[in-house]
Amino acid sequence: MMKNMIILIAGVIFGIGLILSGMTNPSKVIGFLNIMGNWDPSLAFVMLGAILVGVFGFRKAEKTNTTLFNEPIHLPEKTHITKELIIGSFIFGAGWALAGFCPGPAIVALGAGYREAIIFVVTMLLGMLIHDNFYEKLKK
Repeated sequence: MMKNMIILIAGVIFGIGLILSGMTNPSKVIGFLNIMGNWDPSLAFVMLGAILVGVFGFRKAEKTNTTLFNEPIHLPEKTHITKELIIGSFIFGAGWALAGFCPGPAIVALGAGYREAIIFVVTMLLGMLIHDNFYEKLKK
């Protein structure tokens, strides 16, 4: 029970951080990504903060291989750049630039009732379904 409360609190803090930083506002995100137009650099500070937290988090995860609750951490086994990684990164970035959402902030925005987030999350789930059911079979 205590573990679930800590996870809930961490999730709520993360969601509040995404809202306060503007990551759930598609026009703010698109403004950041529009480097050739009316560029809004403010989200760069959010990303730098996330990278800083991530560096320490991943270093700890690599050393301990367990969570704070002593459960195993499953880090990616592949560490090399592949064609699939490049294509997937391009699709992710294009979707982020077009919609102004990436998965985490989209789910927070969905919880806040943004109509655009509903469309994004439904199509994201559809893309995952297509990948898991068709792409992997075609690849084999």
